[in-house]
Formats: sequence, C-alpha cells, structure tokens
Amino acid sequence: MLDGKKILYSGMQATGTLTLGNYLGALKNWVNMPDEYECLYGVMDLHSLTLRQVPAEFRKNARSLYALYVAAGLDPEKNCIYYQSHVSAHAELSWLLSCFTYMGELQRMTQFKDKAAKHADNINAGLFTYPVLMAADILLYQSDVVPVGVDQKQHLEITRDIAQRFNAIYGDVFTIPEAYIGKAGAKIMSLQEPERKMSKSDENANATIYLLDDKDTIIRKFKRAVTDSGSEICYREDKPGISNLIDIYSSVTGCGREDVEREFDGKGYGEFKLAVGEAVAAELEPLQKRYKELMADKEYIDRVIKMNDEKAAYYAGKTLRKVQKKLGLTERIR
Repeated sequence: MLDGKKILYSGMQATGTLTLGNYLGALKNWVNMPDEYECLYGVMDLHSLTLRQVPAEFRKNARSLYALYVAAGLDPEKNCIYYQSHVSAHAELSWLLSCFTYMGELQRMTQFKDKAAKHADNINAGLFTYPVLMAADILLYQSDVVPVGVDQKQHLEITRDIAQRFNAIYGDVFTIPEAYIGKAGAKIMSLQEPERKMSKSDENANATIYLLDDKDTIIRKFKRAVTDSGSEICYREDKPGISNLIDIYSSVTGCGREDVEREFDGKGYGEFKLAVGEAVAAELEPLQKRYKELMADKEYIDRVIKMNDEKAAYYAGKTLRKVQKKLGLTERIR
C-alpha cells in the first residue's frame, strides 16, 4: 500500500492506435481510480517487441499512447504513467522470476498458442516468456489489484503462482495481486465480425473505431457495421451486431440497454447506426482536441514522463533490491 491506498496496476501495449474498445472497456473507467487507489499505468513497450517494430513508428506510437492516456483524463500528477522500458527493473526482475517459472506453465498459456499460430514465422522466446515479464510488471510495484479482461486472466493466475512460489521459499516478499472487480467496462466487439472483440490489429479498417478517427470516418464505419436479420433494435444473444451497437451507444450516452431499445423502438437500423456514430464522435471530440494540444506541447509531455519514470523507478527499485538480497546476489556498492 502507498499513502494508505491499495495499489492498482495496468498498462497497454505501445503498438498501433487505441480503439473505442480500449477506451470504453478500460481507459474511461481508469479516470476515477485515484480516488480509491494509488495507480500505476505503463506504456508497455517491452511487451511490444515480441513482434517486429519499425523503430521510428514505434517511438511515435509510444508517445501517442502516453498522450492518449492523459487526453482521456488520466492526470499524470495523480497517476504514475510511465514507460516500461525506462525502468530497467522490469527486465531484471523478469529474468529472476523466469528461474521460478516452469516450462509446463508457460506451455499452457492460450495466448502464446494463439499468437504463435498467427505469427508462425516469428515464434520467439519473448513470446513464450511474455507472462513472466507481465508478472514482473505487476509484482515490482507490490500491486494489490489488476484490472484484467478474459484474455488476461491466465496471466494474472501465473503471476500469483510465481509470487506464491517465491514467497514460500523466501518469505513475504511479494504482494499477491487480485483481479480488479469494479464497474465492468463495456466489451466492445468488431463492427464487421461482432462475435470477435474489437482489435487495433484487425486488418479490416472498417471493423475498428480508432480514438483518433475523425467524425466522417466514424460515421462511415458505423454505417457499414454488420447487423442482423430482422429490423428490431433489441438486445438479444441471437443479434450480436445490434447488441454490440446498443452496448456502444449505452456506454457513450449513459443510457441503459432498455432505454436504448425504447428510444429506437420502431426505427430502422440505418437511423440507429447514424445515431451511434454521432454519439461516439461527440464522445471522442474533446479527447481528440486535448490529444492534439498535448502532442504539440513537447515540454509538458517530456516533463511528466521524466517525473513519472523516476517515481516508477523508485518504487520498482525497492522491490528489486529486496528480491536480490533474498536470492543472495551481491549487493551493489553505491
């Protein structure tokens, strides 16, 4: 705990541009977290290296992600928003924890199997040991809670297993993190394949709303969104396309699903799609305006990055030194 508050840890990879799914499912809900938690949010650039990156584009995307965090409402004075690669303790602890992680545990990771299938020409060791680096991310800051989606539950479970294994040998070194259970963020699905989650890596640009899409692009994508048979605007399991649009409209307007159904009762899919597009564009307009201001203010962004990198390094260093001492590594002469 820090200053009497439990510690919450999360982060996003520094590849591509964030989507509406990232925003409504996570980022929007992070804004009020500092009222209850001491929050750390990483720009997870080391994790991004499991795929080949174009260096100049990669650096630009990482800075863009930082600015989007702030533009979405995360105050860098109240939240520790930092670059993962700027805190060397992440890589150091990852190696140490890999010596307490079993091959069988990593082989069971479904995300590794999925990514290996997608990138058969680049099944690298980093992809395999990805969960160990994630465990280091979380455990370095003695995190109490971690917001996780369905696809990350396995990674939190192995983090807990590694921490408990280490603690059983060396004493009470790591806080055992719990999954964050709070207000559930909406699970936003693809506009073209509503059975799949919206993804920033989707090859079909019409499937995804990016946070920096302009209004015309947003409305055009919603007009092309896949819907279902029939014409009734209602939330049902057999209507994934319309149900997804209802979730999106509900999330940006604050209306409940039943209220949305009543509002559009007797209206057609075309009218509803346009309304969803306009509501999303209105929701993202202030974020986009703030983002442009931040990207133009190099001095401010550089200052808060430096401030938060130093804060993260201080917290992480305390845990790393404790681990090194427990393992019997020779103390550094300072």
